[in-house]
Amino acid sequence: MQRWPAGWGQRTGVMGVLNLTPDSFSDGGQFDQPERAIARAERMLAAGADVLDLGAQSTRPGAVEVGSEEELARLLPVLHAIRRSQPEAILSVDTFLAPVAAAALEAGADWINDVSGGARDPAMLPLIAAAGCPYVLMHSRGDSRTMDGLTDYGSLGVVEAVHQALQRATERALACGVQQQQLIWDPGLGFAKTTEQNLALLRGLPRLRDAGIPLLVGPSRKRFIGAVLEEPRAKARLWGTAAVVAQCASVGVAMVRVHDVGPIRQVTRMADALWR
Repeated sequence: MQRWPAGWGQRTGVMGVLNLTPDSFSDGGQFDQPERAIARAERMLAAGADVLDLGAQSTRPGAVEVGSEEELARLLPVLHAIRRSQPEAILSVDTFLAPVAAAALEAGADWINDVSGGARDPAMLPLIAAAGCPYVLMHSRGDSRTMDGLTDYGSLGVVEAVHQALQRATERALACGVQQQQLIWDPGLGFAKTTEQNLALLRGLPRLRDAGIPLLVGPSRKRFIGAVLEEPRAKARLWGTAAVVAQCASVGVAMVRVHDVGPIRQVTRMADALWR
């Protein structure tokens, strides 16, 4: 059974980030112990998160991949605990490895959020087809160690290049049996994109929206916001994140992925009142 937030597509949903890693870019090590992660999940749900996105493998630039065994060791205790304590919560798992996705779905996850768009593990798309779950298909290039060197989008420009890449990834997914109604597109802010390319993508969101597949955008605390604001501290980028979220709401993005759920829920509610 597919689980979607109330009002899906009619308002801007909020996905709360829960990093279970020691090395994520803005909150690494804060929630890598189960009791702290569970308390954080409960706070985000109380603050209005529509979906919680649990990640046990950092995908920041330069991160070292830990493999499925370590990823599952970090993920499953927290996932089981949150599912027991919050049976109605919609839980997403951020992974590009099919064994992790399979174990997460078995443990009660509702969505899979794949930063590789199905490219890193050939078993992922058949698994998603069989599960029938919502699937966030994100644009990226390379991996954590190589993405910063893969920002040349040629004469197409970043908006059209991302659009075409997401279309190709969608065709691969459909060929594996995934249904279009399972899919959510993420343009992959910060993944193989410069500051100017991230800004161009945000201006070009209507081009992606018009494909008819719901959009999820994850701007929270990212480097390009720090570059624009000249703010090196990731946690001090809330207001820059809020400005991006307002832009997303104004063009009909279905969901934003953020760390600061409470303040951003206020932003989305006000932005929706203005533009929806």
